[in-house]
Amino acid sequence: MWLFFNIDLQKTKPSQNSQQVLPPIIAGPILRAISETSITLWMLVSHKYEFNAKVWTKQSESLFDQNIKQFSNIVKVGEKAFIYVTTLPLSETLTEGSRCYYDISINDYRGARKNLKDLMPDIVYGQQSTPSFYFNKRIKNVLHGSCRKPHHTSQDGMLAVDLALEESFEDHTSSPDLLLLSGDQAYIDDVAGPTLVAINHVIERLGLFQEELLGATIENSKQLLTDKHCYYQRPTLLPDNDTTETVMSYFFKGKKKPIFTSVNANNHLISFAEVIGMYALIWSPEMWHNTELKTNNIAPQFAATYAEELKWVEDFKQGLPRVRRAMAHIPVYMIFDDHDVTDDWNLTRGWEEAVYNNAFAKRIVGNALIGYWLCQGWGNDVSKLSPLTEKLVPFFTDTGITEHEKVIDILLHWDQWHYTLDTQPKIVVLDTRTQRWRSESSLSKPSGLMDWEALCDLQQELINQPSVIMVSPAPIFGVKLIETIQRIFTFFGRALMVDAENWMAHKGTASVILNIFRHYKTPPHFVILSGDVHYSFVYDITLKFRRNSPHITQITSSGIKNEFPHKLLSWFDKLNRILFGTKSPLNWFTQRRNMTIRHRRPNNQQINTLLNGSGIGQVKVNRDCTEVDASVLLANGKKVKFITRD
Repeated sequence: MWLFFNIDLQKTKPSQNSQQVLPPIIAGPILRAISETSITLWMLVSHKYEFNAKVWTKQSESLFDQNIKQFSNIVKVGEKAFIYVTTLPLSETLTEGSRCYYDISINDYRGARKNLKDLMPDIVYGQQSTPSFYFNKRIKNVLHGSCRKPHHTSQDGMLAVDLALEESFEDHTSSPDLLLLSGDQAYIDDVAGPTLVAINHVIERLGLFQEELLGATIENSKQLLTDKHCYYQRPTLLPDNDTTETVMSYFFKGKKKPIFTSVNANNHLISFAEVIGMYALIWSPEMWHNTELKTNNIAPQFAATYAEELKWVEDFKQGLPRVRRAMAHIPVYMIFDDHDVTDDWNLTRGWEEAVYNNAFAKRIVGNALIGYWLCQGWGNDVSKLSPLTEKLVPFFTDTGITEHEKVIDILLHWDQWHYTLDTQPKIVVLDTRTQRWRSESSLSKPSGLMDWEALCDLQQELINQPSVIMVSPAPIFGVKLIETIQRIFTFFGRALMVDAENWMAHKGTASVILNIFRHYKTPPHFVILSGDVHYSFVYDITLKFRRNSPHITQITSSGIKNEFPHKLLSWFDKLNRILFGTKSPLNWFTQRRNMTIRHRRPNNQQINTLLNGSGIGQVKVNRDCTEVDASVLLANGKKVKFITRD
């Protein structure tokens, strides 16, 4: 079955200044939620066009053919920036196991018709004339990953997605079913100087809406563009007094971490306009065109840092046409982790009280969450988020966001970011950021990743399922040595220093999640997909002292464009094997003492169990998940498979 989109846009005459001519589609189209009866598309466009869409297949000449306005949610985010989230209802059910094609066409100001390939020649593969995707409700081949930091000194793992999709045209059996992005799709809190320069260009070219900033040393977000502290010196723009000392030390300060790499918050995004500008740049090459990555506002002491970051940002830019092509050819599902908002987001009760009781800090977190809703969360399940949408859309006007604080309050109280996919096996995506189990005994103790009520709801989703694919941004079963180090720092009240965000860090959460796996109605086969930690590993887990134990395979794939310090990870891997080997008595001091965990090793390693390299995870499963193959498709084109060694 071939599936086509044909979308007409209102005729638009370009401006006289050819350098300022904006493309009709700034970012996208990105395929989002796909079902048998509907297709969701996300786009950032430069004008509020009147769309007419036509959808058809070889078997059916028309599955949809009308104006899509009534099927679209349209939010204006700038003078020349509109976000479209469009769900097209199909008149017939899509056929299982089909490659489906679509196209988008426009009429330019002369009346000439142009399709998507005319507008973006690199949006298609090889001799294909239109983008396409593979529809399969029966899940057999999943791509997954997290942590895509544009200026990291590694290649972009999203290019591996593009390569896998390109190869699927030669062998349709290799086509992946969907792409699951499990966190840190956007690094809002860690931005390179050149990227921030580009963001400021995007704000000006699109006229992204500015805002007043309460509690700040500047009056509004527009002043950020010209302030001498805009680049690499943003902490000096933030409030600094006794009442916000905790906020400064926990939230804005770039912290050196003994285990993980330092988080550079010196270019932390602040305004809503900056957040939207970031999304326009990480998924599409369009706004990088005609953008000069030079500025006179970089202080001399940061010139060397800027020059080094510029090399990697330029490399990142080169791959964006392929990234855009990939995201147009595969259903993409997302969930946030901390860097999509800010480092250590909701890590402790003390962090929450410090940030949410400060107007400026709350605004920064809120702006990032608005960006997540518009650019990531909305497309996962449009119907589930419709109550949120109905509340928020009226606040977005032709001149900006009205009642900005109220919008943020609504988002901060929304607790339905998690979702499930009606696939076989069922896919359950967890929200481990906004449903925290907060410590009542100490402000500095890490919160549980999910509270009791959320975990009870999770158990209901799992009951009587024959098998489940669960997506958790952080590994449920982490590296014991690293978790032990985090536990030591937590004991001394320094959980924020080591990102003590693991499932075992909070006794209540750890106990409940482990009991869910022990429950007699638990699915007999689990596949857990996770990321976050900037290295990859695979565990096979069973319960001790139970005759009918579920089999759990956890595949951690991270990062897409991020890596752990190589020498440090090598030492952690070695010490973890020595201290927490299968027969080590230290295992009895962990909460997983009643579980047997077998490590799969990367096929290019004889001893090591941890893989360090940017790429994308690939998981292949059979119908009931009794067979699970796990690999990492590295950004350099190589494939590493995790295998069990006796």
